[in-house]
Amino acid sequence: MKVKLSFLLLGICLNILILRSQNIDLLENIYEQSYNYINSMLKDSVPLSFRDAVFISEYAYYDGMLDTQLINEQYETICRLINGLSQSELITYTEKDKDIITKHAAIFKVLTDTILIPVDSLLIYEHKPLTYDFEDPLGQADWTKMFVSKLLKTRKGNCHSLPYLYKILADQFNIPCQLAFAPNHIYIKLFSEKSGWYNTELTSGTFPIDAWIIASGYVTIDAIRNGLYMDTLRNKQAVANCLVDLAQGYQHKYGKDNPEFVIKCCNKVLEYHPTNVNAILTKAEAQKHYIHSLMKAKNLKSPEALFSDENIKNMYAEMESLYIELHKSGYRRMPEEMYSEWLNLLRSEPDKYINKSLSQ
Repeated sequence: MKVKLSFLLLGICLNILILRSQNIDLLENIYEQSYNYINSMLKDSVPLSFRDAVFISEYAYYDGMLDTQLINEQYETICRLINGLSQSELITYTEKDKDIITKHAAIFKVLTDTILIPVDSLLIYEHKPLTYDFEDPLGQADWTKMFVSKLLKTRKGNCHSLPYLYKILADQFNIPCQLAFAPNHIYIKLFSEKSGWYNTELTSGTFPIDAWIIASGYVTIDAIRNGLYMDTLRNKQAVANCLVDLAQGYQHKYGKDNPEFVIKCCNKVLEYHPTNVNAILTKAEAQKHYIHSLMKAKNLKSPEALFSDENIKNMYAEMESLYIELHKSGYRRMPEEMYSEWLNLLRSEPDKYINKSLSQ
């Protein structure tokens, strides 16, 4: 199976090379171009591709220096393994969606298990599973820890890159796959004729029940009811969410003093996914930081002192509204240390939280 990054991404590469040769303000242009390409997908001007949207957002952070050759090599190897396993008797399943479920089982096995493949009578190829990177799991010190490209290079990932790669692979094999949000977390929701909807968790290689999500202590009934958490993202919403990644990468790279690009990205996401908790938070936090930085620069103690500028006054009002609506919708901020403890529940209490019918 031969798979390459699309002409869309290659087109960005070419445009960036042209910008380099012209010595234009490359940094801003890469992010603007990346935004425009993803927006073109959302407007159906170019084919919708979650894979392209993911790599485009990472490409911008790397200033156009992403090693696409290495990514392709690793990606092709994984796809070949999945293709081979999906044509074997990998699972015992007799429902009409057997082909879909077998492919999902193959993806899951390749990502989470060791696979031994005889090359000849003497040589055996050992494919090792991708693993969870416990160091800086939220990418606060190193934003590239969130990247699928980093995952493919190092074979270590987190709750962002691992489910992203799973969906990219599911799309590659034309089988349905939905992303879902939990606090500080992304996981996979799948459907089978036999079991209905079920969760797939790549950080631990298990199939947790919904009670595990709720056990975090930061998923309220209102947050579920209002679509902040545990709801499935449609394909266009998943692509739109890559603009949140683009915006957050921009902040990690250039700081938070200029919120204009970040707000533009988040506004576009919210057009397609009004309850996207990551977009709402990123936008509100960008506005808050900008207003606080202005107060600090002018040695002001109250934001109201800035309200002679109508734009700042409106920004502050919108920021307040976003935080109020988030709270009313059931959002509660989850500390990083609690996040780590929550992930470990699947390891420390598997009998309580793992879907036994899928784990046998």
